[in-house]
Amino acid sequence: MRHLSVLCAALAAAAVMAATPVRAAGDAKRGADLFADNCGDCHSVKEGGGNRKGPNLFGVIGRKSGTVPGFDYSDANKAKDWIWTPERLEPYLAAPKSVVPGTIMKFKGDPDPKERADIIAFLLTLHK
Repeated sequence: MRHLSVLCAALAAAAVMAATPVRAAGDAKRGADLFADNCGDCHSVKEGGGNRKGPNLFGVIGRKSGTVPGFDYSDANKAKDWIWTPERLEPYLAAPKSVVPGTIMKFKGDPDPKERADIIAFLLTLHK
């Protein structure tokens, strides 16, 4: 019986965490700095800017995966056929190769949930 109550408590905690919006926890200003340090060598965020080693991420939130013109995506990324949302980005930024096996992105992931939330908050600012 004890195992069942522990399991129920764990599931309840997981449900609360899953229902908490990622964007509420993030600091976009800190996220811009983290993005520059960790992502900026490979990704541009300038509206109308070109691609680098990775695709331009201006407007990434709400965009279908694998669709930036002129970027040669991995077959795995093109096949994902999803829309990038904060909820999709959170686990992807934690472990890209686990979420999209076969991705060509070299970034191994950020283990810090606060940093991921900050980066996502910054990405949410990148729209028209």
